[in-house]
Amino acid sequence: MEQRRLGGSGLYVSRLALGTMTWGRDTDQHDAREQLKLFADAGGTLIDTAASYGNGESEKLIGALLDSAVPRSDVLIATKAGTSRPAGRRVVDVSRRGLLDQLDDSLDRLDLDYVDLWQVHTWSDAAPMEETLGALEHAVTSGRARYAGVSNYSGWQTAAAAVHQRAVAGSQAPLVSTQVEYSLLERGVEREVLPAAGRLGLGVLAWSPLGRGVLTGKYRSGTPADSRAATTHFASFVDKYLDARSAKIVEAVCTAADGLDALPLEVALTWVRDRPGVTSAIVGARTAAQLRDVLGSDDLELPAEIRAALDEVSALELGYPESR
Repeated sequence: MEQRRLGGSGLYVSRLALGTMTWGRDTDQHDAREQLKLFADAGGTLIDTAASYGNGESEKLIGALLDSAVPRSDVLIATKAGTSRPAGRRVVDVSRRGLLDQLDDSLDRLDLDYVDLWQVHTWSDAAPMEETLGALEHAVTSGRARYAGVSNYSGWQTAAAAVHQRAVAGSQAPLVSTQVEYSLLERGVEREVLPAAGRLGLGVLAWSPLGRGVLTGKYRSGTPADSRAATTHFASFVDKYLDARSAKIVEAVCTAADGLDALPLEVALTWVRDRPGVTSAIVGARTAAQLRDVLGSDDLELPAEIRAALDEVSALELGYPESR
């Protein structure tokens, strides 16, 4: 699998990353082990998790599998801090104390001395930006993280954070990445986030490149009983894209897949993977069988005419001032 440089850093990551949001809840240890082996055997290196995934169960499972399933030296671990879900309620805390406490907890669960990439999971006005970014600086200088990034930041937030880190004299933690949702169904980051990342040297990690599973085509005729949309904890996550606009895009993806003798998910994933500015597309599979299908996209290249057709059917409406 191709390894791409992450932003302006010296870190190279696989162009597909293994997402683990369902690990420890919908994905058990057996399937997680098989996924990890499949991913590494295919040349994948970047594993993405977060302190809040499964209330820490995802990190615990990764920690239990490292070295026994794949050598720690063969993979890069990226995690995030700043959100939690006590009693199912989402709490955001990006204070210095909150972030660093979560990092220590993450390292304990992962059974690691450091993570390769540590990211602030989301922006919050409840803590000064300088304090939040100072926590990233401390994590890197203390050796608990090798690189620092942000996630789910808007365009101006991305630019403000990246410029601030550049301006800090002697900073050891310039931002190297931003992790954002990006797919044929969600192209909003093209307005300002992608231009900001490109100008300021941040690599883009695209989460949910399959439109929360909708671009696989599995929901064309209803909701499968074994799908995420059929679960209580993921139904609202998927419902956002079960509308008329999304259905039109899904049909275009399926038509392209038929013409290429490929799976719809391969077409949708390849479109995101090779978008300008994208370093890696994060793919989360519930089962090893699903991951095998995802990894099958690694050899696929979209013809220019198909890419253009997909661009058109999913075109983002731009207004002032982005369209200037």
